[in-house]
Amino acid sequence: MKKKMTILKKLTIPLLFILVMYSCKSNDRGEILGKKAENKWFNEKPFGMVLIPGKSFTMGKQDEDPFGGISTAPRTVRVKKHYMDESEITNSEYGEFIEWVRDSIIRTELAFTAEDMSYLTEETGEESDKGISRYRFIEADTTNASAYKRYLIENYGAVDNQNLLTEGRSLNWRVPIIWKTEDYPSDSYIEVMDAMYVPLENSYDGNRILNTKKLKYTFSWYDKIGAARSPTKPRKDFIFYEDVSVYPDTTVWVKDFNYTYNDPFHENYFWHDAYYEYPVLGVNWYQARAFCNWKTKKKNDYLKSRKNPLEIPEFRLPTEAEWEFAARGGLEHGTYPWGGPYTTSDRGCFLANFKPVRGDYAIDGGLYTVEAYSYNPNGYGLYNMAGNVSEWTSTAYNESLYTLGSSLNGDSQDLENKRKVIRGGSWKDIAYFLQVSTRDYEYADSLKSYIGFRTVQDYVEIIKK
Repeated sequence: MKKKMTILKKLTIPLLFILVMYSCKSNDRGEILGKKAENKWFNEKPFGMVLIPGKSFTMGKQDEDPFGGISTAPRTVRVKKHYMDESEITNSEYGEFIEWVRDSIIRTELAFTAEDMSYLTEETGEESDKGISRYRFIEADTTNASAYKRYLIENYGAVDNQNLLTEGRSLNWRVPIIWKTEDYPSDSYIEVMDAMYVPLENSYDGNRILNTKKLKYTFSWYDKIGAARSPTKPRKDFIFYEDVSVYPDTTVWVKDFNYTYNDPFHENYFWHDAYYEYPVLGVNWYQARAFCNWKTKKKNDYLKSRKNPLEIPEFRLPTEAEWEFAARGGLEHGTYPWGGPYTTSDRGCFLANFKPVRGDYAIDGGLYTVEAYSYNPNGYGLYNMAGNVSEWTSTAYNESLYTLGSSLNGDSQDLENKRKVIRGGSWKDIAYFLQVSTRDYEYADSLKSYIGFRTVQDYVEIIKK
């Protein structure tokens, strides 16, 4: 009997422990308390951006418009909080994008060549090219992988995106690319690098330049708006893959102006150190979107490397309403970002880079473009929201948008409409186009010496009582 009691006690103690633990874990008393967030979210201010407050404002022309304000009739619009670049995207920032695209293409070609060489080794038994073998793809390590990850690799050949040319395999970024021709390690390496440059017949003066037509950025995106409007269509119909040539068109300095000597800008503007902090030009709407996608990817790749499960809201082009609200800098009825109605200060100094005084381009301090952080910022800390370069927005140009558009984050995302709104005026424009309410447009594939862009990022607002 005593033995049975001892056994009963031994069984009772763990049962009581389990019951206590269960009661501690399930302390909702049968009520629905909501799921707890696994990771605490906080908004991290991106480098080089400022927070634009969410607010209602009067959008459009609020004074008499000598050019006719039918398409800019004033209306009240509410915009959400968002981050916006302090300045236009510069040559140095866009140049980092170009270098990444260039290096990824070269590494991909080296990896495929190394793969071909390894197959040749298997067939002939001869040793593969050591000079290029270091650049092989990094195969997914399935040794300690989960069963699900192994399943994806075995059945789809990739963990994330099987549609990529590399089939989900990683490039080896640890091995540096050799640029000096005298240090090229092998013939196969030379062939890969040679293909990246223009043919000898198109070279002169002993200089071979990079074939910029090869610099294409491939990315995918999901048309959320189209999918929401057509819920019966399969999801794959709204997933698009784009292959965008990303190098800026430096010939715009010649094409945009007849009988003008702009050769130094054509030759030096994008790549020379002297222009690193100047706004990038010769970039169309599609290239600006590609840059936004890459900027998002760069940050998310870093977060993944830090084992951070939360991805950031994507970087994108601003909507027209977001752009105008930010340009006003908190001044409700201002004509320009600094208020207005004049383009000079009380000391007679020009407040932006544009075409003043009957075409005396240099009197405002800039004959062409100026550095992105020039002149005084507006009330939100944004530089050159008027003048210097016009800026792409995500909004499709529609004359009736101000009449028919929503007053809540009003926008027109029309992929069929190739006319895209540009804002802010440029170094070649008269003061009218610098006004915060002036609308203008260019076709999405336009490459100009006076259009650049800046990016925004949504602010994930935590609503508090």
